[in-house]
Amino acid sequence: QVQLVESGGGLVQPGGSLRLSCAASGSIFRLNAMGWYRQAPGNQRELVATITSRGSTNYADSVKGRFTISRDNAKNTLYLQMNNRKPEDTAVYYCNGYRYYGPVGRVERKDYWGQGTQVTVSS
Repeated sequence: QVQLVESGGGLVQPGGSLRLSCAASGSIFRLNAMGWYRQAPGNQRELVATITSRGSTNYADSVKGRFTISRDNAKNTLYLQMNNRKPEDTAVYYCNGYRYYGPVGRVERKDYWGQGTQVTVSS
């Protein structure tokens, strides 16, 4: 099992910066990748950014150039640095980790989620 706990959410003015953290515990060495998702009221949960166990990153187009995902393996912590925040970034942000398992041809994916942290961008 993997446990994920987010922190760092809050209120920030447009153009401001905020950093989210996700402390991971458990069998994190089994994870293929970790990432951040967000869900605004009335919307589906959407991908923000991911980082693989090898350090490869991927970003949603809406956050490219503004957000940076990183991980500190020694601290088992995932980060999301958010700069130049916009009102449309307001959402609950979730930390995610996943791993693939099963025999070839019958591979499945197991996702782990944190409880979420609210981020509000408003003046």
